[in-house]
Amino acid sequence: VQLTESGGGSVQAGKSLTLSCEISEKILSIGSMGWYRQAPGNQRQLIATTAGGNDAKYSDSVKGRFTISMDSAKGTVNLRMNSLQPEDTGVYVCNAHNLLTFSEGGMDYWGKGILVTVSS
Repeated sequence: VQLTESGGGSVQAGKSLTLSCEISEKILSIGSMGWYRQAPGNQRQLIATTAGGNDAKYSDSVKGRFTISMDSAKGTVNLRMNSLQPEDTGVYVCNAHNLLTFSEGGMDYWGKGILVTVSS
């Protein structure tokens, strides 16, 4: 099972980006999906997570600016990022938690990450 992120890039402060992540196999069941960010010199930080309903959770630093949405039927999760700031710069990593597919299952699966750079 692979998770593949897309949509990263370089933008100026105040602009928007949408990140997407897709699971390579059809899902039988999944607990949640989320996005983490790793900035240079910092530990990986949880940015947003959702189980697919109205239960999305966000870090305080992105609340009100970022929106996470998951489609478990398609095995995708998106992160809409508005009003980007330089401190949002980092590698964004997709996570699938408590995932079961036809071929395997496990607690946590991770993408390779995608770089977002926000300039002032």
